[in-house]
Amino acid sequence: MTQPLTVLINAQVPPGGQYGGVEQFVMGLVYGLGRLTDGEEQYILITFPDSPDWLNPLMGPNQKSVAAPRPKAALPLKPGRLEWAKRLLGPLRRPAGRLWRATRQFLSGVPEVVPDDGVVAQSDGFYESLGGDLIHFPFQAFIRCGLPSIYTPWDLQHLRYPQFWSDQQIAFREELYSAGCHSAQAVVAATCAVKSDLEQFYGLDPQKIFVIRCAPPVALYEGMTDEAAQDVRARYRLPDLFGFFPAQTWVHKNHVRLLEALRLLGDRHGVRLNLVCTGAKNEYWPVISRHIDELGLQAQVTFLGFVSPLEVRALYRLAQFVVFPSLFEGAGLPVIEAFQEGVAVTCSDIPPLREYGGDAVLTFDPHSTDSIAASLLRISSDEALREQLRARGRERSRLFTWERTGRTYRALYRKVAGVPLTEEDLHLLARDRG
Repeated sequence: MTQPLTVLINAQVPPGGQYGGVEQFVMGLVYGLGRLTDGEEQYILITFPDSPDWLNPLMGPNQKSVAAPRPKAALPLKPGRLEWAKRLLGPLRRPAGRLWRATRQFLSGVPEVVPDDGVVAQSDGFYESLGGDLIHFPFQAFIRCGLPSIYTPWDLQHLRYPQFWSDQQIAFREELYSAGCHSAQAVVAATCAVKSDLEQFYGLDPQKIFVIRCAPPVALYEGMTDEAAQDVRARYRLPDLFGFFPAQTWVHKNHVRLLEALRLLGDRHGVRLNLVCTGAKNEYWPVISRHIDELGLQAQVTFLGFVSPLEVRALYRLAQFVVFPSLFEGAGLPVIEAFQEGVAVTCSDIPPLREYGGDAVLTFDPHSTDSIAASLLRISSDEALREQLRARGRERSRLFTWERTGRTYRALYRKVAGVPLTEEDLHLLARDRG
């Protein structure tokens, strides 16, 4: 009897909600794959040793988790002893430690000094010892090993918007991403826009790249009642009407222009719109906070910071509309989350958001304060438009499910492993060629 296909998935993401879409995607992928009952595939989820069981509530009977080994502690070095210590430590220094460091550096956006021997680790045999037929790296961290691999690099923002990155950060990402893309047997993009960038910047064969779209993370959260939503409103003292913007305070999320658009509405039209923002406050937050003060928007803008999944669902339900002015995205998770929760969306007119949003969003030029203001004025004042967008969003949300995402990834796993494909597999991979 042929042994069932065993897929390793690098799930070494710190849990707790601080790492945005990366953590949410890993959760959704595990959820989607764990509910496929019509195949014999088995999935081994490789987790951090400090949080080995964080995915257990989402897992299915075809999945188990294995904690990665703890990185070896670095020895204290005297001046001039670095090269000697590298040779002495040899394989003890690296793979788990470098993969964790690469993961942490990617998630934080601020790399440490890149080691002389590079940021991409070589497996010391741990991954090969797990009995997998292939390994999937579902976010940017990558390690070379003896198994066929699939790599999901998410986006090439550092090449599209290099002004947002230091030379060191760009060099770090370029080494990591290029190694993953060229070493893997298949590369996954969440949108056609990312696929195009991978072809343009890395010269990848289009046949190597598969576009597999995400589903809304809020579909993984517990249900929301009207009573629970009103409790959230009361707890945070939220206004009756507000626009909702869920995003960490990265510079490319474009908070500052959105704030300028709110001020413009007041100055030009006498319209006072309220805005509620969520997401971890990172190093760009002081700039945003200063603009709130300088523009006199303290009474209109509320930054809640990181909130729980249940509170996120409540905010979608309470919001009059969702606004998403990002300059760059690899996908469009807040857009399809809004569709899932039945709220109208106005967002940037950029390729990934057009791809996810279709005709169910009202778009604007994210580089133009006037354009953002005009869109905010229209969506906040036109109930018929909001209802039209809500209806289109509900219909479009049927295209984005974790089951569909899981089935498509399973088809790709089978393809890379050389397993015969079903008609459904062929159909899914053909549709998701982009």
